[in-house]
Amino acid sequence: MFKKVSLVAAITLLGFCNINAQIVDPTRNTDYLGRMNAITTAVPFLLIAPDSRGGAMGDIGAATSADANSQHYNPAKNIFNKNKMGVSVSYSPWLNKLVQDINLCYVGAYLKITDLDAIAFSLRYFSLGDITFTSEGGYEISTQRPNEFAIDFTYNRKLIDQLSMAITPRFIYSDLTARQYSGGLETKPGIAGAADISLFYEQDFKSNSLENQTLRAGLNISNIGNKMSYSDGTDRRDFISTNLKLGVGYTMEFDEYNSLAIACEFNKLLVPTQPVYATDSLGKTIYDESNNPVIESGRDPNVSVPMGMIQSFYDAPGGFREELREINWAIGIEYAYNDLLFVRAGYFNEHKNKGNRKFFTVGAGIRYNILGIDVSYLFAVSQHHPLENTLRFTLSFDFVSFNKNDIKNQRKFK
Repeated sequence: MFKKVSLVAAITLLGFCNINAQIVDPTRNTDYLGRMNAITTAVPFLLIAPDSRGGAMGDIGAATSADANSQHYNPAKNIFNKNKMGVSVSYSPWLNKLVQDINLCYVGAYLKITDLDAIAFSLRYFSLGDITFTSEGGYEISTQRPNEFAIDFTYNRKLIDQLSMAITPRFIYSDLTARQYSGGLETKPGIAGAADISLFYEQDFKSNSLENQTLRAGLNISNIGNKMSYSDGTDRRDFISTNLKLGVGYTMEFDEYNSLAIACEFNKLLVPTQPVYATDSLGKTIYDESNNPVIESGRDPNVSVPMGMIQSFYDAPGGFREELREINWAIGIEYAYNDLLFVRAGYFNEHKNKGNRKFFTVGAGIRYNILGIDVSYLFAVSQHHPLENTLRFTLSFDFVSFNKNDIKNQRKFK
């Protein structure tokens, strides 16, 4: 029985690749830097920025000030939250330029147990809308709603006053096929276990010309986990979205009311790059004596997870220059007035041969007592890009303590 799993996967990956990119025929082009060679993984939804604050600042958050959504960007930030506990709920219609029923929902929460210890939690749910499954003859079998979700928990501890570390185990579930048959084999949901290892640094500096200055730096290696398979009858197992995130940030407080924060961030997938396979004069792939395709340039991607993470730094067919192209970068700014009103903007850049995501983002937020409301909007650089006009909405609550009087009298939070 034939299923439309390819459609589901394509829709998911459209959020990470330019649909106009073309793959160059390797038999006609020996310049490996001139071809589209985007890295694809299982469960790419894990990399989508879920909240409005980060979404408004170019999808960054590794080295911004801590909030209730730190779990996605850098779990080591949680202990640096100003308040005792916080909860946030975010929602984003995804790829609404193409379809209307794909969406991402996210819930994040943190709790500071002591001045040195914090725990945090998040739940991410990605719905791919209604998908119609058909037989090989084109007859409709059923309509299903494929979905994916991930749930994680963090323990975060300060190592010194300015530096903290966090460990975040994660459970990932991906049901893209609704257990339909393909090639005579029954498919199944993909399941993986993963973990994040993260660090965060925050240091305040006094200045004669400014009220205060804060320097921040963050590192997060996320989704270190087993490969994922969607069928028991095949040897194919795909790497999940293991990612290296590194960021720096700086905040200037001009007076007791006005402040400006700027941050930049770099991301790189820690999974193997697809090699270029040798072909004959007819363009057919050449196989060796063991029936493995012969690699013309690059390295064999069929390696273990630890080896794949290491190999990801030197396996691109185009060498070091292509490795540099696999690093995405983004920059974001945030203006705050009295910790009540916020205006944000950002830019995200990805090389055209590695997905071609290039977009500007803007957003705003308001805080009153324990309540925060944020919204962000995305402008794609290229026309008719699937990410164009992406909206994100976030509702958050932060509490100074569990004391009712403290909550009632709370006037502001960061």
